[in-house]
Amino acid sequence: MLTFAPFADADWPEVWAAIEPVFRAGETYPYPRDIDEALAREIWTQSPRFTYVARLEDGTVAGTFTIRPNQMSLGDHVANCSYIVAEGARGRGAATRMCLASQKIAKEAGFLAMQFNLVVATNEAAVKAWTKSGMRIIGTIPNAFRHARLGLVDAHIMHREL
Repeated sequence: MLTFAPFADADWPEVWAAIEPVFRAGETYPYPRDIDEALAREIWTQSPRFTYVARLEDGTVAGTFTIRPNQMSLGDHVANCSYIVAEGARGRGAATRMCLASQKIAKEAGFLAMQFNLVVATNEAAVKAWTKSGMRIIGTIPNAFRHARLGLVDAHIMHREL
């Protein structure tokens, strides 16, 4: 069971503990691997329209997600989201549940669709979770991501109407 709550400043240490290793790995997000904590906090909590924290029954952070307009002005009716599952919560369906929760929140906020612009093709767990959540691949960009271990890999654009 996961519960979802809007991000609060007191959540930051646990959120940072979840997202830092993912950013440092350089396998799923395009942020600099040496990103500092202040910039990571700005990207994750200050520029999105919404940031949520997912917690397990024991209160442990299972993950976090953000929702923002995919584009400004005339494209701001399409949501764009980012998700990170904490290492200790992986393999339990948290990504799928966060994606479904974000779709509900985005729809309630007036978004008409959701689009992911850079789903790294080698991130098979994410592709599976997003597909299970109703997203579909609408395009693949060859060699769009410089994977830290694998070099250039493809990235998918995924979309669904809400």
